[in-house]
Amino acid sequence: MKQLISKQTIDKLSKLKSSSRILLVCRPSLSKAPIATTPSLPNWTKCCRFLHTQNTTAAAGKIESSSSSWVGGKTLSAEMLSDQSETDDNDDDTMNEFLSRFVWIMRGKLMEVYPDFDKKTIDGMLLVIVGKVVSELENQGGGLDQIVEGGSAASGDGDGDFSEDLWKTVWEVSNVVLEDMEKAKRKEKMKSFLQAEEVKEMCRFAGEVGIRGEMLREYRFKWAREKMEETEFYHRLERRFKEEEEQKEDENGIGVAVEQRDEEESKVVSLPKRRGKINYKIYGLDLSDSKWSQVADKIHEAEKIMWPQEPKQIDGKCKIVTDKILSSQEEDDLSPLIAEWVQLLQPSRLDWINLLDRLKERNATLYLKIAEHILGEESFQTNKRDYSKLIDAHARDNRPEDAERIIKKMSENGIVPDILTSTTMLHMYSKAGDLDQAKAAFESLRTQGFLPEVGVYNSMILAYVNAGNPKLGESLIREMEARDITPSKEIFMALLRSYVQHGDVTGAQRIANTMMLFRFQHTLESCTLLVEAYGKAGDPDHARGWFDSVINLGLKPDDRCTASMIAAYEKKNLLDDALDLLLKLEKDGFEPGVATYSVLMDWMGNMQLIDEAEQVLGKIAEQGEAPPFKVHISLCDMYARANDEKKALQALGILEAKQEQLGPEEFERIIQALIAGGFVQDALKFRGLMEARRFAVSEKLKVELQASQTFLRRRPSVR
Repeated sequence: MKQLISKQTIDKLSKLKSSSRILLVCRPSLSKAPIATTPSLPNWTKCCRFLHTQNTTAAAGKIESSSSSWVGGKTLSAEMLSDQSETDDNDDDTMNEFLSRFVWIMRGKLMEVYPDFDKKTIDGMLLVIVGKVVSELENQGGGLDQIVEGGSAASGDGDGDFSEDLWKTVWEVSNVVLEDMEKAKRKEKMKSFLQAEEVKEMCRFAGEVGIRGEMLREYRFKWAREKMEETEFYHRLERRFKEEEEQKEDENGIGVAVEQRDEEESKVVSLPKRRGKINYKIYGLDLSDSKWSQVADKIHEAEKIMWPQEPKQIDGKCKIVTDKILSSQEEDDLSPLIAEWVQLLQPSRLDWINLLDRLKERNATLYLKIAEHILGEESFQTNKRDYSKLIDAHARDNRPEDAERIIKKMSENGIVPDILTSTTMLHMYSKAGDLDQAKAAFESLRTQGFLPEVGVYNSMILAYVNAGNPKLGESLIREMEARDITPSKEIFMALLRSYVQHGDVTGAQRIANTMMLFRFQHTLESCTLLVEAYGKAGDPDHARGWFDSVINLGLKPDDRCTASMIAAYEKKNLLDDALDLLLKLEKDGFEPGVATYSVLMDWMGNMQLIDEAEQVLGKIAEQGEAPPFKVHISLCDMYARANDEKKALQALGILEAKQEQLGPEEFERIIQALIAGGFVQDALKFRGLMEARRFAVSEKLKVELQASQTFLRRRPSVR
């Protein structure tokens, strides 16, 4: 059957697809031509309804001569097979596929219309149809449209053997076959593009950004289809260029022939030589201008940032050296390994960053060491941001020495610390309590023309607070107020807390007033600090006013706030007022805690009410908490003044073990109690501890110590 249809015929059928109209399904009832003769096949009368009278006899002869050699509608007689020419393998496959599909579909349609016919009759009909279709296609050349659209006219002229309905069915089946073949061909091409490297790379990238499952499958088919369409587009362009070149060659050949016939009339025609520059204009833009080359360069540079290159692949000996670097310890000397790694890989900045990222995941300390080491590597292309990253890392871990070393290297390489670096150093020095360095960093920011923002002001104020100088911190608050910058509430609380610790009630009240100006509502914490400040200053009336403010704000005084108020009453020995306050609070559901009991016990001890003080000490033990450190100071003071040597020295031993928690006021109180109880040697010993802590001894205490030694008011010290 291969000889019945050639590749050229199939191409004609393909052209018919784009030009033919919608075809109707064949119905044998539409053609009722008379039948002249009847061949020896069964049911031939019904079959001839598809054929015209004038060609019935010929068709019957064809069927009788070939029915014996037809097998399955796919092979022909030996004579026809012997006459076929050898063609290319691809053409053979295409023809075989077309014939197989055409016969398969046509057989189904014939069996649907003639269900009573046997297989032999159907095979004969298929042979006649295939032979006539191939004959018509090869004979008529470009007349496919006429056969499809005007089959009856063709038969009326004596050129057609089939009815119009049969022709329509034939060309419809041909179109379906070509469409199926095209789909199968595109499907096979699609399989190859699904395995293309570009598609795989895009799928890997999509998987890295989190695309999975059905969505990734859809994207893969979409990218493969786009790649296939792009390839087909360029193939069509190449074919078009080849056709144009062949056409030009043919025209040149004709021109040469004409020139040989008539040399006198031949003339050489050429375009005039162009002068000046070529102007390219698109949508009114003159793209021939030199500025567009600069735009292209900028776009190219931007693409490098948007789509950065990948690091080099590490393998072989370089991979072994890389593994050694990653598995090294902080104390190891990594200079030889890094030098060998550089020699093997010849790294770019991207390769260095890749190595640092892997180090950071495994060992952060080793990462900082190697990152500092490679600052001097030329291939790393060190910039200011690399120094800033290291300084920030050391500052977060509170390592000022390491950060200062990086800044020194930065200055040696001629790089001036920028605003970001100075801000980082200011935060670090503020956190470490180094006021001088913090002030230097703050002034460095000012000299660079930087107007400090809230974060910088906060760090500098905290540096003053940690250094015990809240007044300078408050001056920065005034500077912020002049620049319409609102300080945070945490800064106000830090200043208030610092003033209270230093016993500066005026400064504390000033901060409280400033908070009100900035419309910060007082809280239980701020009110408690003010109660404590006025209590230390010996002003229980103002302390009670702030205590009542807590209640007026709808808050309930806690144990610490109540203890501060009781301590304020203790300064003036207003025991009745303190008891009235406690009774009032207990009616409202308040239960004293460790802080309140500690103040009461200290008060009882100062009045030498030892039994009552020990009862309060029992209340503290019932709370299930260890007694605060101040309780041991109160016990030492009480027992020393009561000449209870055993208990006094027991409490004194606890204080000596925790002497780092003692301040100058606590030292003087203990020494005075020891002198009053006659423990002069222990008093002198604690004086030595006080001076070792570089606390100044007051003149009053010095006089008391000298007087105690003069009048021999001393007892043997128990070691």
